[in-house]
Amino acid sequence: MFVTNDGRNVLFTFVIVSSLFLLWGFCNGMIDVMDKHFQEELHLNLSQSAWIQFAHYLGYFLMSLPAGWLATKFGYKGGIIFGLLLVAVGGFWFIPATKIVAFWAFLLGVCLIASGLTFLETVANPYTTVLGSQRFAATRINLAQSCNGIGWILGPIAGATFFYSKDAAGRSTGSQTLWIPYAGVGVIVIVLAVIFYFASVPDIKAEDDYSLDDSRADSPHSIWGHPHFTMAVAAQFFYVAAQSGIFSFLINYMTTQPPAIPAGWVAYTNSRAADSAGFLQGFFQGWFEPNKEGIICVSNKLASYLASLGFVCFLTGRFTGAALLRRYSAHRMLGLYGVMNVLMCLLVFCKLGWLSVVCVFLSYFFMSIMFPTIFALGIFGLGARAKKASAYIVMAIMGGALLPKVMGFVADRYDISRGFIVPLACFVFVAYYGFNWPSFSKADSLQGPGLRRGH
Repeated sequence: MFVTNDGRNVLFTFVIVSSLFLLWGFCNGMIDVMDKHFQEELHLNLSQSAWIQFAHYLGYFLMSLPAGWLATKFGYKGGIIFGLLLVAVGGFWFIPATKIVAFWAFLLGVCLIASGLTFLETVANPYTTVLGSQRFAATRINLAQSCNGIGWILGPIAGATFFYSKDAAGRSTGSQTLWIPYAGVGVIVIVLAVIFYFASVPDIKAEDDYSLDDSRADSPHSIWGHPHFTMAVAAQFFYVAAQSGIFSFLINYMTTQPPAIPAGWVAYTNSRAADSAGFLQGFFQGWFEPNKEGIICVSNKLASYLASLGFVCFLTGRFTGAALLRRYSAHRMLGLYGVMNVLMCLLVFCKLGWLSVVCVFLSYFFMSIMFPTIFALGIFGLGARAKKASAYIVMAIMGGALLPKVMGFVADRYDISRGFIVPLACFVFVAYYGFNWPSFSKADSLQGPGLRRGH
């Protein structure tokens, strides 16, 4: 699975490239627990706090094409190192941003980090698909994206620790400590940049099933003349839109939508906090708190921990999905998971109590394989132009900037459960792309023997 057509073993290269997936998963995980912090500190509504997601995905939109150009001109290694250095600039910017104490300063830091992550995603996603046999391209990218899932789990934990910290008097200190995890990211990416500078990162060419490398960019054989690619751009737009909305508003959902917390749960956590010491005592303290109506509900702190639980479901889906993709067609798996997420969002929309809460976490599971699988299906057979195609698919991440504002608007007007109608519609399109990929690509599957006649 990690041996190229010319016989090179690239397992070590795959391992260090996979570390990049963990990095951007961690950064994205912190973003998703930042929304609620600014809602309370700056008195923002859901639609206004969605500017954080907008700034994050704006960085992806603005830098996708430059990232694709840089990867084409200087190879995978140059794109990775440049991206890491840009992430470091964004991470260290949070130190002065904490002193400025203005929303725009934090948004700038978020955008800078996202700009660096754009280079990493534009390079690393297609690179994993060529580090071995094309037959296992979808499996490799899902396996690498599993490291992304680990980062998603750790990010909310860091966010809960530093964004929702309190002093002995119970006052929030999150605004003073928010910079710490970001500065830590800055140090780590500097180290990674040094490792990549000295490591062997071969510039492997993707297979050219459509003979694009022999034609002009403006010819009928341009990447835009291939529906499986153009529809992948649209599918990625809608998938990231759905993912971003669900991820960013999970804390709002968990603190407002579940039924009233049973008194026994509160008594148990209080007893655990009283019987524990040190970290464990702090871990159990403050899981539940009364809302404005005096009803006991999930606190911001516990909701942040539950975000990590959601990403455990996400990671589980990635690992099991990578295994299933070795046996079943990637496009059918994508279509099936898309349909399942339509059902999950519908059950959340219907407000069915704890069943709806469970469905939110199941949606994490069924979202797990979507991004990497759409990516692999979209760049299938595009040869050297896979790098350019990757830039456009990463640019489609801009959906995560726009649709959460729509979801936030619906949630402000009704409630967050009703807001799930927005990702539901997005998943309908993802399922459509998955089930119809063979007709778009004129290929039976990623694992198939080749192209069908007529493309």
